[in-house]
Amino acid sequence: MRFRLKAFGLHLSASVTLLTLILGALYLGWYRWPGWYLTGVLHVVVILGVVDLALGPSLTLIVANPRKPRRALARDIGVIVIVQLAALVYGAATLWLGRPLYYLFSVDRLQIVQASDLEASEIALARQQNPALAPHWYSLPRWIWAPLPEDPDEAASIARSAVFGGRDVVQMPRYFRVWNDGLPKLRQQLARVDELKGLSKAERGAVRSRMSRLGLAPGERNALLMWGEVRRVLVIFDPGTLGIRAILKP
Repeated sequence: MRFRLKAFGLHLSASVTLLTLILGALYLGWYRWPGWYLTGVLHVVVILGVVDLALGPSLTLIVANPRKPRRALARDIGVIVIVQLAALVYGAATLWLGRPLYYLFSVDRLQIVQASDLEASEIALARQQNPALAPHWYSLPRWIWAPLPEDPDEAASIARSAVFGGRDVVQMPRYFRVWNDGLPKLRQQLARVDELKGLSKAERGAVRSRMSRLGLAPGERNALLMWGEVRRVLVIFDPGTLGIRAILKP
């Protein structure tokens, strides 16, 4: 039994170390709040944890029989490790492709833009026409403004495309501009918590209470919802400077 427990402990320690390094790097680089919440990646992390921290070491505990020939034992553990690494690579690739690249204000809303939202052709155009704000593999999340182009025909074409499920300006980084340029437009969209249509009555009450506890004014026009795939958060701005005061779950 001691042999089995030693093999289990070594496998578990290696799994914990590798998973911590990968998830830690992704979290510190791209998935800090509110990125992990808006992208809904918690289920991927849970699956990785189950496979790499529970299933893999547990199988090693089962197959690690000291009376088994060393070649057979090495083969069995090797198969377990290969399957475990395949699951880890798949999960890490999923997190990498879904990493947040922009927290974006466009027209009347805030939303998150993930790496998977951008096509290679649009990225190439952005690197030619707007290199300062174009995404690269090493790009960390940035707060930016995505206005429609000034050309009315081009703006109308993008608006029609978005209505019918095509590409929107939020998927065209060649049009992105620095965050501060959009603050006057953003100020016009700020609302009181009670005016936000994306919150239920119960959520408004909960948000008002939390804002009061944090010393924020729920009666001021200082709030705007930020949308992810299926989730949203409430971003509270300073009405004077438009600096971000808090980002709250409804």
